[in-house]
Amino acid sequence: MALLNRPTHQVVRAPRVSRETSTSWPGLALATAGAVVAWSIHWLVPAVPMLTASVVLGIAVAHLPGIRTFVRGTARPGLSLAGRRLMRIGIVLLGLGLGLDQVLRLGWATVAMVVAVVAATFFGTLWLGRKLGLPGDQPLLIATGYSICGASAIGAVSEVSGSDEEDVASSVALVTLCGTLAIAVLPLLQGPLGLSDLAFGRWVGASVHDVGQVVATAQTAGPGALGEAVLVKLMRVALLAPLVAAVAFSVRARRRGVRTASGRRPAPVPLFVAGFLVAAGLRATGVLPEAALEWAHTAQEALLAAALFGLGSAVHLPTLARTGGRAAVLGLGAWVVVAGVSYAGVALTV
Repeated sequence: MALLNRPTHQVVRAPRVSRETSTSWPGLALATAGAVVAWSIHWLVPAVPMLTASVVLGIAVAHLPGIRTFVRGTARPGLSLAGRRLMRIGIVLLGLGLGLDQVLRLGWATVAMVVAVVAATFFGTLWLGRKLGLPGDQPLLIATGYSICGASAIGAVSEVSGSDEEDVASSVALVTLCGTLAIAVLPLLQGPLGLSDLAFGRWVGASVHDVGQVVATAQTAGPGALGEAVLVKLMRVALLAPLVAAVAFSVRARRRGVRTASGRRPAPVPLFVAGFLVAAGLRATGVLPEAALEWAHTAQEALLAAALFGLGSAVHLPTLARTGGRAAVLGLGAWVVVAGVSYAGVALTV
């Protein structure tokens, strides 16, 4: 089953790296400043995830009358570079937060539950998005964000699908908004649904998108729930690499015989996916000191924040408004799917 159904062009243009490098500094500096401001907002208001703040800031800056021309002109190459290259590095570092040994200690029943939740959410959201007629790769990207790990997963899949920046940014905005709402909504449902702290933690880990949002939601039920939530969430993150590889193979199959302008075929599996797996394996060996892991986590968040600021700056709100109603319906539908399927899975495995 093909994951992508956009028309394939005969020539895929290769990026002009030298030109990007020579004109990228204004945009990279702006993305760095945006990441610093996003971190400051998160520090002042911890309930606001840093990555969510980065996307919102990028969108806001791109529409300010005094700076809009600069963002869409001089700064555009650097902002686009941040959205691609910094995203890849951040995703590689994300693998260092994946404790495979800890994940497997939860047992195969929980592993099977998480795989079922990811599969049902991904394919259900993808199907609904196409039925609603969302443009471009938005159905694919939103399905990825809901089923795996929010903005990071969207960025990873967009790298191999060749998605437009605006599709990426609007998908990130929707997924981070719904994930942020989960911080307030899910704790209110623990009592009515009769979930113990352990079960609530697993439900949060299986249904909330971003790792930071998982932490913010699960900690309301105590340290036990938080530990379970993080481990289940890491199991979902572990499925990022096979999902990205599947999309890459789908793209490669559709472009069989097609070469880039430089004469090269599209890579079967992107290098950053291999880097993600290597980083996860390195973390599992236990050779890295805790200080190194903390540094890597800080660097990962900083890189992803700068990348998402760059993606947010590509959003054009009038265009987004034209599909806003359909996107909202898809977001609500996907939220119901992931919450419902994960709740059933938790009920069967706890």
